Amino acid sequence: MARTQALPIQITTGDPRPIGRQIIDAVRMRIATGALRPGAQLPSVRGLAQQLTINPNTVAKAYAELTAEGWLESRQGLGLYVAEPRQRLSSAERDRRMDEAIQSFVHEVIALDYPPERAMARLDKALAILDRKTA
Repeated sequence: MARTQALPIQITTGDPRPIGRQIIDAVRMRIATGALRPGAQLPSVRGLAQQLTINPNTVAKAYAELTAEGWLESRQGLGLYVAEPRQRLSSAERDRRMDEAIQSFVHEVIALDYPPERAMARLDKALAILDRKTA
């Protein structure tokens, strides 16, 4: 049986994302980079809420969304575990979300008056973390 892993994530009060979104994004990233492996048990709702000093309902909602998207699986009476990798979204939905993310990124780069070359270099560096997973 898998043991519960500590979930070393932090909530940033100045972050424009809601706390629940920060939890979802952090768990997704840890799974995508291999820091959380399939079968790893996550802390309980109460445990993570205490760790982060937030309302348990916020953690429960984040966990519910991650479960609905297929990142986590609930095992009756045992807790939440990282699900085995699978195609979570249709190709059309993946393309739609990628287009949305790219547009958001481009709008932010424009608003920051950042040169495209520097933006691409920073993006390459940020995405390099995914290369280490496949290596």
